[in-house]
Formats: sequence, structure tokens, C-alpha cells
Amino acid sequence: MFDEIIGVDLGGTAIKMGRFLKDGTCLDSISLATPQPANPEPVVKAIAQGVKQLNRHFTCSAIGLGMPGPTDNTRRIAKKSINLPGWDDVPAADWLEAQTGLPTILENDANCAAIGEAWLGAAKEFTDFILLTLGTGVGGAIFLNSQLFTGRFGAAGELGLITLNPDGFPCRSGNQGSFEQYASIGSIRRNMGKEPAEIGHLARSGDRQALEFWQDYGRLLGAGLASLIYVLTPEAVIIGGGISASSKFFLPSTHEEIKKRVVLPSRTNLQLLTAELGNQAGMLGAAKLVWNEMREGRFKDGLNR
Repeated sequence: MFDEIIGVDLGGTAIKMGRFLKDGTCLDSISLATPQPANPEPVVKAIAQGVKQLNRHFTCSAIGLGMPGPTDNTRRIAKKSINLPGWDDVPAADWLEAQTGLPTILENDANCAAIGEAWLGAAKEFTDFILLTLGTGVGGAIFLNSQLFTGRFGAAGELGLITLNPDGFPCRSGNQGSFEQYASIGSIRRNMGKEPAEIGHLARSGDRQALEFWQDYGRLLGAGLASLIYVLTPEAVIIGGGISASSKFFLPSTHEEIKKRVVLPSRTNLQLLTAELGNQAGMLGAAKLVWNEMREGRFKDGLNR
């Protein structure tokens, strides 16, 4: 059993899901528009419909779902999503199981991306690393001693919500001047009036304003990462999410900012890398999570756990 798993990556605009084999091979994938507003009931219904589409031959045995926010430590309840309305203590695993008949576990979407990158991507050579996903929000994940670190209650690693500027823009988390408010797609739109992809295209054509924007963005990113590096002294920082498509324009200034702000003993041999798995990282990691939990005996075949 559990030879094929459905991995789901829930985002604010799209739900990406794939059917995976144990070696990471993606047999099939689909992308659905996230219902708007993205309230829990219609979103779970859309995911269930997508699962049924992927599992039309009844070969899949379970679902791993990546959520934009923390889950509880049993990986069954979506505790909070600041960028999706109404996602407070939602028993999403129970709901999906009822609608699909497949056992389900949840995890933060950035944590799923980190699991994928640690397995088959940019982080596979490291035991201690940080992953940041730069997109609608700023997601984060921490690996220590080759293990995902989520803390006592499953909510550790919300790296995008650390304070970067105590007098900065208000954040939906209730914080003010959070990292997310300076590194997300929304912050780029606010500052430039353009989408990140458009600014990336302009930078590739040599537009000076676009190139200067990315240099400034990289410095802000480095300032945010400095605090995390001091606390965790990782071997690597992996940068993913849609904004990472322009990483060649901002990572050099990020690297210089880290060198300026972090003393050498705390950043010895630190590598700053771009994620390798692209849009598949979250889906792949969500599927891998199911197999990891099975191996550890924490996820049983069937719905009576």
C-alpha cells in the first residue's frame, strides 16, 4: 500500500496537485484555481474534486496537503492562515478524508517545499538549512540535523513573520513591519506598481530602475536573513517561491548584506542557493511527508487512527 500518493500545494491563487511514486516520479499533475474568496469549505471541496480527478483509476492511497500556515502537531488541523480567510482551527484532514475516502495529513506549505528540496533538490547535501519561499507571503522552514523542525505545537518556522522594521507596514498576523511586508509580492506591487515577473523581464533587458530595485530588494532580504542566520547558523539558505525566478538579480546583494551584518563564525561556509524543484517542490514534499510518517509508524493505512 501507499505506492502512489497525492501531494497537494494549496496557494492563494492556485491549488497544485500531483500523483507521485515513491522515487519522486510525478505521474500526473493538475492546477486548479483557488476558489475566491478562499474560505475553508469551498477550498476543501475543490481539493477533493481534484483528488478524484487524479485518482480516477483508484491507485492512490493517501493525501499529503501543504497549507499556507501552521498546522497542529498531529498534522490534522489547519491552525491559521493569515492570507486565506476563515482558516482558524479548521479540521481539514477530517474534511478531506470524508470527501475522498483517503487518509490525509497536513503540513505548512513551506515545510513541504523544504522536505522536497531536502529529498531531491537544492538542499539534499545539507543537514542544517533554512528555506524561504518568496511569493504571496513569505514562508519559512527549518531543517536541523536532517529533521524538519516545527516546535512543540507544530507552528515553529514562521520565518516570514519576524520583525524587520518595528515601525513598518502592518501585517495580517498582527505584527508590524514583518519580513513578509518587505519581501512578498504585495510589497513589490506596493513599491513598484508592477508584478515581479515584469520587473524581472525589465532587468533582463538591462533596465536600470529594475536592476536597482532588485539590488535594494536583495539588501532587505539579507537584513532579514541576518537574524535567522545568527540564531540557527545553517549550512545553507535556500530561496524558493515565484520571486526566486529573478534571484540572479538580487542574491548577489543579499550575499553582500549577510557578509556585512553577520560575523564570520556565524556564517562559516554558508551557501546561499536558489531552490531547484520549482512549482513541484510543495506537492512533492507533501507526498514525501506521507511516506516519512508511514516509515516512522505515525501514519496508518485507513481512516481509523
